[in-house]
Amino acid sequence: MMRPALMICYTLLMVGLAGAADQPTGQAQPASLRVLLPQDDAKVFIDDKATQQKGDERRYITPPLETCKTFTYTLTAKWWPNNYTEVIRTRKVEVKAGRETLVDLRQPDAKQPDDYHIRFVPTPDDVVVAMCDIAKVGKNDVVYDLGCGDGRIVITAITDYKAKRGVGVDIDPLLVKLSQKYAQEAKVADRIAFRVQDVLTMKDLSDATVVMMYMGEDVNLRLMPILKSTLKPGSRIVSHDFPMGDWKADKTVKVFDEFGDEHTVYLWTIRK
Repeated sequence: MMRPALMICYTLLMVGLAGAADQPTGQAQPASLRVLLPQDDAKVFIDDKATQQKGDERRYITPPLETCKTFTYTLTAKWWPNNYTEVIRTRKVEVKAGRETLVDLRQPDAKQPDDYHIRFVPTPDDVVVAMCDIAKVGKNDVVYDLGCGDGRIVITAITDYKAKRGVGVDIDPLLVKLSQKYAQEAKVADRIAFRVQDVLTMKDLSDATVVMMYMGEDVNLRLMPILKSTLKPGSRIVSHDFPMGDWKADKTVKVFDEFGDEHTVYLWTIRK
């Protein structure tokens, strides 16, 4: 149903709504939204319009609404749980005049999956080597890099570790073009397929024997069921800096890059 644009107010203004439900039936009344957030610096958008409040609990007031009808608003929260991953969580919320609606955005909802934006940060060369080493990449391997960026991991797997084939997947078309350019320069373009795709839409990774990732724990957790259910026994999964919840890694190594920054590389192996 069409509804007036939501007005933004501070928590103190809620005091003025305490008696709103006691107004005469049929008289237009505002509704209120109480929004709980996973981080106090999250950005909240209501029907694509940015709000200005801060904090992990916020309240918003609608203009007066017609009674006995239900109105719908779209709330979107965006936040960065780490320096690489932006989480985008959206909910459609129904409100009624004179009532408060609680919107808890602190936990994901499988029925309304989160979206993610992964900031491209090149994997240091020392870490690329460590990832290939820990996976024991060899001539019989098909190496997938999910969120491949500039393609350096699969290119290294082919050129230095003689992997049979590589697949790089990234949501950014410009990065995919850059990867293709670097693969051509390394003379391995015929053995690597780069494609533009959101890795969260992938349903089958059974072709891979090694899967490389550097995207954040939230994304890792979303991919974990696909990795477990479609990879063949003996396949290896390697993640740079981010674990996968309570799935214990078979091995971890610490790597220092050329600037002295420490990185963690995780390895999991698919069992029968």
